Amino acid sequence: MSAADLRTIYVDYLQAANDREFHRMAEFVHDTLVFNGDPVSRDDYVAAMRQAVDSVRDYTWRLDDLVIEGERAAARLTVTGTPVREWRGLQPTGRDVTFTECAFYHFRDGRFERMWYLLDTRAIEEQLAGLPQSS
Repeated sequence: MSAADLRTIYVDYLQAANDREFHRMAEFVHDTLVFNGDPVSRDDYVAAMRQAVDSVRDYTWRLDDLVIEGERAAARLTVTGTPVREWRGLQPTGRDVTFTECAFYHFRDGRFERMWYLLDTRAIEEQLAGLPQSS
């Protein structure tokens, strides 16, 4: 697959996630995948996505950077939303959050089979507490 093909697939994946079209994840994710080092089913992966969007109102991923090399992709995303229930061990405070997510994927046959991601949890904690952001 070309880099342009993988870019299109990834952008379509993000759009489906932002539109809450989780029924479409079979288009983008293999039946089983390695998620942050752990083998999980696609259903488990979708359940984790649903938990995030159920806990954070208007959870939205915005693609800032996407680098593709062969069958691998690295994305830098800005995520926004308002936590409305406990999420990642943090209590909601009514404050909006904006944070960075970095995600790395390995694709096979046009769908990803491995994914790793990191969130800027310090920024989330500081925003929920109303603290000035560290730089």
